[in-house]
Amino acid sequence: MTTRRYEQRLRAESAEATRARILDAVYERVRATPTRPVSVEEIARAARVARSTVYQVFGSRAGLFDALAADVLRRGGFERVTAAVAHPDAREHLRQAFRAGMEVYAVYRDVHRVLFSTSAVDPEATAGAMRRADEARAGGMEYLARRLAEQDALRPGLSADDAAHVLFVLTGFEAFDALYTGRGLPVDDVARLIVLAAENAVCR
Repeated sequence: MTTRRYEQRLRAESAEATRARILDAVYERVRATPTRPVSVEEIARAARVARSTVYQVFGSRAGLFDALAADVLRRGGFERVTAAVAHPDAREHLRQAFRAGMEVYAVYRDVHRVLFSTSAVDPEATAGAMRRADEARAGGMEYLARRLAEQDALRPGLSADDAAHVLFVLTGFEAFDALYTGRGLPVDDVARLIVLAAENAVCR
């Protein structure tokens, strides 16, 4: 390996370590004081970097929260949801994706709870990140509903648009947490019930 390539690798590793340290600081801050808005200044202090470094890495406060929303999904195993989308059978896509989605929520339930609760009171407290995450999930449900319709798997008389709305509600964090925290059910039971509800609601 040439000196130049070695230096480039070291810089890339250093940049990734800095990024991870900043995100870890956000996780810690959200858990420690969930009701107080997060500021870039305090995150920079906790991560032992300059405020400008946070902006350099993430571009903006919105970019920081978008990265957090993506990271909490990644750490929870969101790749299993993505893999389910590729299944040729739309009903199996639904079963696998919904089951994996509930498991993702459970891994970092406390962080999800803070992000969604805070966003519900003040969407800009998370710089719109949760709104954008919900928009992405809505798009996923529209795609699934179209697949179910194309495979003639929807209930008679139910449009793909209406099915997408129902699926969006059932895949939301609130639906998960009503059973997981509200009813104290283990995640396997939550996933089983959510899948059951979804199939009964929209499928033949």
